[in-house]
Amino acid sequence: MEKVVLITGASAGIGKATALELIRAGHTVYGAARRVHRMDDLRDAGGHVLALDVRQPEDLERVIGTIVAEQGRIDVLINNAGTVLHGAAEDIPIDLARDQFEVNVFAPARLIQLALPYMREQGSGTIVNVSSIGGEIALPLGCWYYATKHALEAYSDSLRMEVEPFGIDVVIIQPGIIKTEFEDHTAQDLREISGTTAYGEMAEAMAERAETQLGENTPASDPDVVATAIRQAIEAAKPETRYAVGYMADRLLELNRTLPDREFDKLLTNTAK
Repeated sequence: MEKVVLITGASAGIGKATALELIRAGHTVYGAARRVHRMDDLRDAGGHVLALDVRQPEDLERVIGTIVAEQGRIDVLINNAGTVLHGAAEDIPIDLARDQFEVNVFAPARLIQLALPYMREQGSGTIVNVSSIGGEIALPLGCWYYATKHALEAYSDSLRMEVEPFGIDVVIIQPGIIKTEFEDHTAQDLREISGTTAYGEMAEAMAERAETQLGENTPASDPDVVATAIRQAIEAAKPETRYAVGYMADRLLELNRTLPDREFDKLLTNTAK
């Protein structure tokens, strides 16, 4: 059955791969992002392209309004847009931390508020929140990013129980290590924020690792594996509540759920060196 879909952060990575996957599957897809010029391929493939800055409340309202005006419904909301910041908890300015929550938590929550009345009226809908394995685990020097993903997952769990009586599903996607440009500024962030602080040694070690191990030859999954999982979720009669996909996703989540905290901490800190 063809569905009307909105996906945010559709100009690159997981968002673009998912938009193209859903277009190929025959769905009506609206891809939204700030970098509209990077979504020409979505339009060429038969998708719809919308400008969206998730930090701007009026943009969120306009995008939902446009889709409903043009299609008369919205069946799937995929909250994929996100941002990441690296540095020690002691060093990161709180205004940057607030921005992480604005993009990764509050913008998805507002889009959900805007879409839900239409989904309830339809008696159906699927909300897909793209989290991360970082929604359950956390590495050093990324506290605010992991905090947003933990928050998004708790929000999703509560929301799922609230909207289930209206025929609406809530799905959490937990990508593992994926080949995207999302981490391109990791080394730069670490050095600028914590490179000369008490956490400088740890920051430099992680920056060097990012430069050498997050390159083209790094074991990682293509965004297509996440796109496939999202398509399967929105097409399922009763989707799973969580989909852990991509390199090391299942393994790291399993270790986190079974190892004592301090043993898991040691595993991660040794890996981060």
